[in-house]
Amino acid sequence: MNLSPTTGDMELAKTWLRDLPATGIEGLVFKGGAQPYEATRAWLKLKHKDVLDVVCAAVIGSLTQPQAIIAGLPVGGELKIVGRSTVLSTKVGRELGQYLHAAGPGHPWPEEISESSLNRFSRDKGPVRLTLIEPVVVEVSADVAWSGTSFRHPVTYRRPRPELEPSEVRPPPELNDRHR
Repeated sequence: MNLSPTTGDMELAKTWLRDLPATGIEGLVFKGGAQPYEATRAWLKLKHKDVLDVVCAAVIGSLTQPQAIIAGLPVGGELKIVGRSTVLSTKVGRELGQYLHAAGPGHPWPEEISESSLNRFSRDKGPVRLTLIEPVVVEVSADVAWSGTSFRHPVTYRRPRPELEPSEVRPPPELNDRHR
């Protein structure tokens, strides 16, 4: 008995990977048909990733050498924290630092948040200190999975988008649907 659809047809699997993320499916698992789905990970999981623009209004680390970005999206008329990036390499952090400026008064985010608000899988529940910055648009690659109104997994920073204003960033349709 299979709880999920199965196929040995590679073309059908490619169609599923392309079309099913719109239904909330994260990706595909590749394993032998008789092989059980076990925690030992003797199988391969291929996740669908979306590329999208987010507002970076804080970083972890310094302005000149950020270690991670804090991603934001407009939700309900406010810029909400929706996740964090994976760790930035030294080179990438230095390059991004060229676009960062300290926040002025009236920033919408706190200077400290809990680790669990950024990563629900983290064992560390302690506080995370944020370096608040003037909002800039950045492009990220993200799993299609959401937990409420935040990314389920860390996003991967791809590049700055200095040609865009933060006010031009729109949340993905699935986030708007969750907020209604």
